[in-house]
Amino acid sequence: MIKMILIPVLLLAGSLFSLLAAIGVIRFPDIYTRMHAATKAPAFGILLLQTAAAIHFSTLYAVAISLMVIIFIFLTAPVASHIISRVAHLLGTPKWDKTVIDELENDPDVSIPEKISGSRTKQS
Repeated sequence: MIKMILIPVLLLAGSLFSLLAAIGVIRFPDIYTRMHAATKAPAFGILLLQTAAAIHFSTLYAVAISLMVIIFIFLTAPVASHIISRVAHLLGTPKWDKTVIDELENDPDVSIPEKISGSRTKQS
């Protein structure tokens, strides 16, 4: 009886988080806030969806696969987001006008957009 209520609730909540992430990617103003929307909410949405799948199938195999998917997403999504954001900062991608703080602005390892843009050559 509990499964009949819990599974649809988890599926709806997971779908809602994924939908909110998609809306955030479309609506947010710059790459940094879009990156936040593209990693945080979908990871939680996938957690809820995989939990619903594991509960629905209730086999050791289904639970193991769901757990591996959850671990993979939670390990790779933040790392990928971090790397993409660093590269965007390195390339000098403009920030939103209302950005208050840029912690990488004075970092000697990251803030070198003039070196990258100066090394490009125009092809005729």
